[in-house]
Amino acid sequence: MQLVVARIGRAHGIKGEVTVEVRTDEPELRLGPGAVLATDPAATGPLTIESGRVHSGRLLLRFEGVRDRSGAEALRNTLLIADVDPEELPEDPEEFYDHQLIDLDVVLADGTEVGRITEISHLPSQDLFIVERPDGSEVMIPFVEEIVTEIDLEEQRAVITPPPGLIDESEAVVVSSRDEEAKSEEAAEKTDEAPKGDA
Repeated sequence: MQLVVARIGRAHGIKGEVTVEVRTDEPELRLGPGAVLATDPAATGPLTIESGRVHSGRLLLRFEGVRDRSGAEALRNTLLIADVDPEELPEDPEEFYDHQLIDLDVVLADGTEVGRITEISHLPSQDLFIVERPDGSEVMIPFVEEIVTEIDLEEQRAVITPPPGLIDESEAVVVSSRDEEAKSEEAAEKTDEAPKGDA
């Protein structure tokens, strides 16, 4: 199974280093020296990682055969792809690979359907599930313990307890109940104002 593990950003310095946007939870395993990665576009690769280091919170890589800034800049926006055994699991039972989470059904604790995970976005502060709703819209769910309470790979579902306002349905419920109250108040006022027949 092939998985995108990083996207190459801009060149760093003049000796062929590039910044990378990491898309794996195990960069030390997938993006270590000696790793050979396929690329998208395919004609750019395969690329072999010569060295890597962290600079100001960003991972910098140097590839074999890329020695100057222009060579590094030519790699910009290239996706790096690793071959991963689909049966392989992370060492920590609380961790998951992206391919295990993609397509999981997302449900509330009471079983209400929220949608389906279509993408995992790895941000510096946390990971986000990009969830496609049944109506085609998308909602972003932070992959944190307080919100994602259970990942059940056998049942192919993620159970969430979102805070108010995270999912638009909860907002819609609040809005609709307010609307109903407003309508009933308006109706009551109109009844009071309605001209009464002559006695």
